[in-house]
Amino acid sequence: ENLKLVGPPRYGEEAKRFAREIQRSLGYEPMAEPFLEHGLTYGGGEAEKPILSPREMDELIRRAHPAWVRNMGSDDYVEYTWHAPTSRFFTARPVLKPLPDGRPYPWWVHVAMGGNPCTIDPCIITAAKTIAATFIDLLMKPEILRRAWSEFDERTGGGIGGSKWVSPLLPRDFEPPIDLRWPEYVSTPRGEEWWIPTPKSRGEFKPL
Repeated sequence: ENLKLVGPPRYGEEAKRFAREIQRSLGYEPMAEPFLEHGLTYGGGEAEKPILSPREMDELIRRAHPAWVRNMGSDDYVEYTWHAPTSRFFTARPVLKPLPDGRPYPWWVHVAMGGNPCTIDPCIITAAKTIAATFIDLLMKPEILRRAWSEFDERTGGGIGGSKWVSPLLPRDFEPPIDLRWPEYVSTPRGEEWWIPTPKSRGEFKPL
């Protein structure tokens, strides 16, 4: 509901030009409206596209997976769900319309649009407003927070440490390899290579 209140990201002409240039660089005819229409609003006076409900978005994502797949994705937000009630919504990445021959966009397109202010800022602003409105709801409507904790307790079998709770897979004394510096990229007669540094000794490593 708060996403509907805030409205979807609005991409201006600069973002469209950037997206069209990406399509042109890949050898395709640039699209007049290059961004995926689901849940988006474009600048320039076009009519707003509908925001997808969580169920509709879930069904859309599942189309790319076999019917037997029940769980998807591996991300840090999954870890959060075992420690506090969590909700997730999608606004944080601009997505281009599919290419006419069905080929996927190379990964650099995803990265490029995530690093260009004209394409990523509208998504960040939309997400920030939606999160802020949700915080206000939690402060002003205690029943929402009570329902969230009730669902969390039910799904975990009693909260953190409950009968259905999944603890972190890493041991409590795990020491993260934060001493690793950035890989070193080198040019050799064999071509481009990279060297990955070795972490400092932490004793014997045992499989989890």
